[in-house]
Amino acid sequence: MSEQTGTLGVPRGAALYVGALVGPGVLLVPALAADAAGPAAIVAWAALLVLSLPLAITFATLGVRHPVAGGVTAYVEEGFGAHAAAVTGTIFLAAVVLGAPAVALIGGLYVADLTGGGTAVAAPVGGAMFALVLAVNAFGLRVSSGVQFALSAVLVGVIVVATVTALPDRAGDGWEPFAPHGWWAVGTAANLLVWLFFGWEAMAQMAGDFKDPRHALPRAVALAYVTIVALYLALAVASVTVISGDSEVPLADLLEAGLGEAGRNATAVLAVALTMGTMNIYLGGASKLAAALAQQQALPAWLGAEPVPRTIPRRPLVLLALTGVVLLGLLTADLMEPEDLVRATSACFVSVYVLALASATRILDTPRARAIAATALALIVIVTIFSAEFLIVPLTVAALTLAVRGRGRARPPAALRGRSSRR
Repeated sequence: MSEQTGTLGVPRGAALYVGALVGPGVLLVPALAADAAGPAAIVAWAALLVLSLPLAITFATLGVRHPVAGGVTAYVEEGFGAHAAAVTGTIFLAAVVLGAPAVALIGGLYVADLTGGGTAVAAPVGGAMFALVLAVNAFGLRVSSGVQFALSAVLVGVIVVATVTALPDRAGDGWEPFAPHGWWAVGTAANLLVWLFFGWEAMAQMAGDFKDPRHALPRAVALAYVTIVALYLALAVASVTVISGDSEVPLADLLEAGLGEAGRNATAVLAVALTMGTMNIYLGGASKLAAALAQQQALPAWLGAEPVPRTIPRRPLVLLALTGVVLLGLLTADLMEPEDLVRATSACFVSVYVLALASATRILDTPRARAIAATALALIVIVTIFSAEFLIVPLTVAALTLAVRGRGRARPPAALRGRSSRR
């Protein structure tokens, strides 16, 4: 790789990393973790920050030494072959399919808090937001990455302002009893919080955009890591001392403690903009991924057989719409809790990380790099164990993917089938 291949410098690269990590999850997940483990949830925060260091280093190393556009699926294919890459792709797709309604619900909860009402109001509002984003994608309209980056930057600013204004007077509150639900609950909290730590892999495929990847990318990762540690530790303490464990709108509670009712209302507006922007980007990307996976015989072929080529394939959007309606309906009927959706999504994401890190231990070219990848792998496996019964989701997706690929390979090409039928 040439030394001068792009335009990104260290500050901008670090900002993009932070923007990739800090998203709508911070609007709900900290309260879920505090509810699961009480004040001991801060141990889960600290453990995930420790995990993030080898994770960030590994993906930065992969970005520099194995520059590819396909992200984690390309790394898995290099290490374990096409079947494993297909499984990785469909599990990642499942995470988006489950995560999009969860993000919609988060936006709905903040609207419901502003207007009055609970999940019974939030789920239909989230459904309306979800439908609007699907419609926008159907016509090929996308929120630019620049707009989404700006929204994430505003969110980071809001968290900083909220913690600085709310924490000084209450930092000593709420710490007793420290582990009301036992120590196993810390693992459950970590399994919820891990959603906030996905994103280190997102920048690996942008290594070529840095001016001097071998030097600038590691420095950008280091600066981003320090920023995330400071930001998330402050949020962790705030989630224990300021936010009620059963809150459905923790950031609104936090901002109200620091800035009053106006801060709470402003948070609702930001939540809607951020969640809809995130859904727009992920649903469009998921539709393209589903079509690509169908063409690779990892999903049913009809998903990738568009009669008219479009910027955003519409058949996968229909599947996303149906899945979203079902999940939001279950939430509205109280047959599913928001925590269940978050944990199922996290189970898929950690499974993707397990596959990518396992591959990294094979394809990285120095003992030190492989050792760091192995450390990250061991730590993420521990987090994965606490997915417990939710691991059935990625395991089922993996089994179905392999079955579809096996069936596709067992069938002869269409031309041969036609020739056989004429005999």
